Amino acid sequence: MKNQITSALSDFFFEYETPRQVLVRNRRVGVVCRLIQLGVLVYIIGWVFIYEKGYQSTDTAVSSVFTKMKGVGYTNNSGGERVWDVADYVFPSQGDSSFVVMTNYIMTEGQSMGTCPELPGKHNCNTDADCEGGSFKRTGNGEMTGVCVNRTKTCEVLAWCPVEDDRDVPDPPLLLSAENYTLFIKNSVTFPAFGVSRSNLVEDVDSNYISSCLYHPLSAPLCPIFKLGDIIKLSGLNFQTVAKVGGAIGIVVDWTCNFDVHVKHCKPEYTFHGLYGSKEGSSVGYNFRFARHYMEDKIQKRTLLKVFGIRFDIIVQSLARKFDIIPTLTAIGSGVGIFGVATVVCDLVLLYLLPKREFYKNMKFKYTDTQVQDSESVGVDTNVYYTLEANAKQAQGKDRSKDPDSEAGSTETDVSKK
Repeated sequence: MKNQITSALSDFFFEYETPRQVLVRNRRVGVVCRLIQLGVLVYIIGWVFIYEKGYQSTDTAVSSVFTKMKGVGYTNNSGGERVWDVADYVFPSQGDSSFVVMTNYIMTEGQSMGTCPELPGKHNCNTDADCEGGSFKRTGNGEMTGVCVNRTKTCEVLAWCPVEDDRDVPDPPLLLSAENYTLFIKNSVTFPAFGVSRSNLVEDVDSNYISSCLYHPLSAPLCPIFKLGDIIKLSGLNFQTVAKVGGAIGIVVDWTCNFDVHVKHCKPEYTFHGLYGSKEGSSVGYNFRFARHYMEDKIQKRTLLKVFGIRFDIIVQSLARKFDIIPTLTAIGSGVGIFGVATVVCDLVLLYLLPKREFYKNMKFKYTDTQVQDSESVGVDTNVYYTLEANAKQAQGKDRSKDPDSEAGSTETDVSKK
């Protein structure tokens, strides 16, 4: 028992097994094999390493965005002159990454709480019975009092009076001057995995440059100051059309960086997209309402504005790469494994498609022959048996040389029999 255990351990630690190899000289199979291997090689080099950068690890950034608008607008609506500055036309005013610039509006001044008739079309009536007191209508402006106003043939409501009339949108837009407003974007990003922080105010952008630059995709691609009219144009929309009823614009700040080179080459790229314009449909543009409350003669009043504006959403997308040995080895290992596809395909061709498939099966697979053991049991000389087996193989080799798919037959490498 001890000798058997020792022998088994010795065989396990000091012996090496290698698969049997059969060299098949067949043009068809050889070409198929090399073409598959070439395709795998092109995939590994072209797609995995060059296109997908499989030798690098990646990281996305943690970012923050700060914005600031500048510009002054002027309106003269119904004889009332007014100047609009940043505090009047930007919502919200905190410099967020998502904000609205007002380009058109409908103003209802001097509203106070009381009773007044609804607008025509909101809730028409002929008698008081048509106006159910205490009820509301989804599209109405207040609570119905149960009275039908004969002058307007609409229900009386308890609401902020006079009610807003938004049936006619000003055209041309009242704040066309918004086209000349400027937007300053300050963006900071940090890639935690690589310990790198960057700002869109890169090395070439200093205070002198900022004071005089204006973004242009070709001549000034790094300038962080944008003219609103240029943004709308680059997004593929028409400013006057969008300014009338509002819309939405996406400003994408793209940080695609390769930290295998110097970090100064990591610079932002800006793109602009019209997310929601003024195309024909049941609901177009972008608008909202807000009110400014005040006291007059001890009566609370308000000025209601229905604002049509352009909403800007600043979106930061990022992807940084740097060489890493682990993904490199993983990519190489997976590529080497894919090379096995060539062997599988060629084996299928050899064993199942070629006319001489039975011959190749006999060459590839070595079957256990129990006749040797039987001959020993009946006293037949094993040397005589192997001589007969060699003569049979020699005869088989002559037939193989006539194989039309083979140039010089197939060469078998095998361990010598002892």
